[in-house]
Amino acid sequence: MRRKFLFFINPVSGTADKTELESKIVKKCLEYRAGYHFAETSSKGLYPHLAEQLITDHITDIVICGGDGSLSPVIASQLGNDINFGIIPLGSGNGLALAAKIPRVIEKALDVVFTGKPVPVDAFLINGRLSCMLSGIGFDAQVAYDFSTQKKRGLNTYIVQAVKNFVSASPFPFVVEVNGNRLETNAFFICIANGNQFGNNFTIAPEASLSDGLLDIIIVKEMAKLKMLWAVMQQMNEGKLVENVAQEFDNRNVIYLQANELVIYNHESAPLHIDGDPAETSEKIEIKILPGAFKLIQPNTRE
Repeated sequence: MRRKFLFFINPVSGTADKTELESKIVKKCLEYRAGYHFAETSSKGLYPHLAEQLITDHITDIVICGGDGSLSPVIASQLGNDINFGIIPLGSGNGLALAAKIPRVIEKALDVVFTGKPVPVDAFLINGRLSCMLSGIGFDAQVAYDFSTQKKRGLNTYIVQAVKNFVSASPFPFVVEVNGNRLETNAFFICIANGNQFGNNFTIAPEASLSDGLLDIIIVKEMAKLKMLWAVMQQMNEGKLVENVAQEFDNRNVIYLQANELVIYNHESAPLHIDGDPAETSEKIEIKILPGAFKLIQPNTRE
């Protein structure tokens, strides 16, 4: 069966030069004798006519050229449909692509699209909204919001916003119900991850897998600012799962655990981000894994 691709391009993601992107895609499609169409990602994340287009144009694969925030709205619109998804990572963090070992060089990422293997990977729902990679509540969500308002994108801009928010950050009160435990704490932020990437090869959840049917949850509790910085660095370098949360919760500054669902009570409306994009927050946040939610084209390890 001849493959036919729909390439979604996010014109504002990251800092990469996209002037030759379409020509590189066309060249590769001609090389593999594949059909192709182009579209721009929706700034509102809405794709009401996409399902109809997939049928009309006989699309077999959707490839998203952008960052993590570009992925989840497109994928969410086609959950349950037999379609393969590929990534050309052009965002500021590219967490899902890096977790799946998809190269950031456009030509190499295109090679994966054409020679890789579609593998079912997990996603998760946050109050019914799809997240493909990493979401968070608190400090990191505020950084994501401030980053989204900047004219210039990229890692340097993100670092500037992170430093500004670090100076002014205050903890939020949370109640987390997970694995039969009720955990009450003040925390700077809570991360919920499906993969091991925070973005840009910063590993926030070292034990995470894209296809294990589990969420990786990181709670960074209230502590002195410099101590928090050190604790997060330790988590990124060698974070280990807490085996008995009930016994160890009070003695740890960073809690790292796994579950297939959890509820977070967010009484002071700490900000929320979903895959790096600001999202509407809520007093009660229900999160649940979706095992094997979609098929992601990943490098073929047998090659």
